[in-house]
Amino acid sequence: MPELMRAVGYTRSLPISDPASLVDLHLPVPEPGRNDLLVRVEAVSVNPVDVKRRVRSDPRGVPTILGYDAAGVVERVGAEATLFRPGDEVFYAGSIARPGTDAQFHLVDERIVGPKPASLDFAAAAALPLTTITAWESLFDRLRLTSSSSGTLLVLGAAGGVGSVLVQLARQLTGLTIIGTASRPESQQWVRDQGAHEVIDHHDGFAALDNAVDYVFSPHSARMIDTFAEVLRPYGQIVAIDEPADLDLLPLKAKSIAWHWELMFTRALYDPESTAQHDLLVQVAELVDKGTLRSTMTSRLDRIDAANLRRAHAAVESGSSIGKTVLAGF
Repeated sequence: MPELMRAVGYTRSLPISDPASLVDLHLPVPEPGRNDLLVRVEAVSVNPVDVKRRVRSDPRGVPTILGYDAAGVVERVGAEATLFRPGDEVFYAGSIARPGTDAQFHLVDERIVGPKPASLDFAAAAALPLTTITAWESLFDRLRLTSSSSGTLLVLGAAGGVGSVLVQLARQLTGLTIIGTASRPESQQWVRDQGAHEVIDHHDGFAALDNAVDYVFSPHSARMIDTFAEVLRPYGQIVAIDEPADLDLLPLKAKSIAWHWELMFTRALYDPESTAQHDLLVQVAELVDKGTLRSTMTSRLDRIDAANLRRAHAAVESGSSIGKTVLAGF
């Protein structure tokens, strides 16, 4: 009989309040392919994409594992894997095209894996990969910012998972003035602590920023295009990570404002030979160990099981969570 592992998944798209929305499973331990690592998962974190897939993609009775962020220890390596060895501690964000990380053992292509920061435990490390890759690619690949870049960056949802890292990276690695949005006093303080120069409440409006912003990071673009057209200077740029329906970008044309999409899974889906995300995570680990970048873990649950993952999904669905929720240990 095949060796079995514990995992958490779903078989139907159900409200998170339903105990059957996420369930405990026992599944065979997978075998690594040629470039794969088989990782013993020590910690995972929950992202909005986990919730979106659970809600929007009904597996019609087939047990399906969610989860992307993970930190753990390499158990075995594929025949052509060269970047890591058994026993190495790693962190990564996985691929949307493969089974998720909410399992005792997980397969991942080594080319999208980085060495876990030595200064962090597994839980704190698991908070970082997906949001940090998204933030890094948004700033440095999509907007093409550098250490000499100046101007003003508006970060919507700056207390969220991606926003929390993006504010840190922009403050530490560019010359930008950073304005974050957050509504509650505790979330506003969190954004200041990440390095924002100014924090505003989006409920108060953006009139004070008219024609004063060079770059926008947007995880919430629905009904915001007219606002972006007003606050951005001519030739400004926007990078968005959401997928609002019926998006009309025409109001941006008069100022020749550029729109960029960012999806951190693009490399794994369409450029699998690339080691760019491995290299990125190597740099991130170095920044963490130097104290330049810090974990955004704000809540830790000490068991990876269906009950705790339902709690974590509910926190993400609330839209009011700060930083990241992490689960550690099976």
